[in-house]
Amino acid sequence: MALIITLILIGVLLLAIELLIIPGFGLTGILGLLSIIGGIVLSFTMYGQTTGFIIMFSVILLLFLFTIIILRSKTWKKLSLKESINSKVDTQPNEKGLSVGVTGVTLSRLAPAGRARFNTTDTEVHSQEGIIPSGSKIEISRIEENKIFVRQIE
Repeated sequence: MALIITLILIGVLLLAIELLIIPGFGLTGILGLLSIIGGIVLSFTMYGQTTGFIIMFSVILLLFLFTIIILRSKTWKKLSLKESINSKVDTQPNEKGLSVGVTGVTLSRLAPAGRARFNTTDTEVHSQEGIIPSGSKIEISRIEENKIFVRQIE
């Protein structure tokens, strides 16, 4: 009987670790389920149907109570994100004063995307003509939606 109880407790512990610590459903959850099922099957084979059903319903009740305790406790609130994000990724190029023909310099290598500085504005740009090394002079050749395409100038 000690082996059955140990298998079931190890299974519940592994499922708790899977739910609370390890994201997703992987090896730990599968081992937990196999351990619980193994304990129940072992109780049926060693002690017969009556004891097997008692243990099976006890495990179901234990898992149900365990789930209720976890859901009612503040465990989920401690693990969840409390901050709300209300910022935008980036503004429109015309709001930054950027338009076709404006010149600047690359801050990083454009292969094909990277960072560039136009006057005092740093922004992400895309190379129109392949790789452009860092520190090169560039000019905005076109703007499509929010993407700024540049070409290298001499």
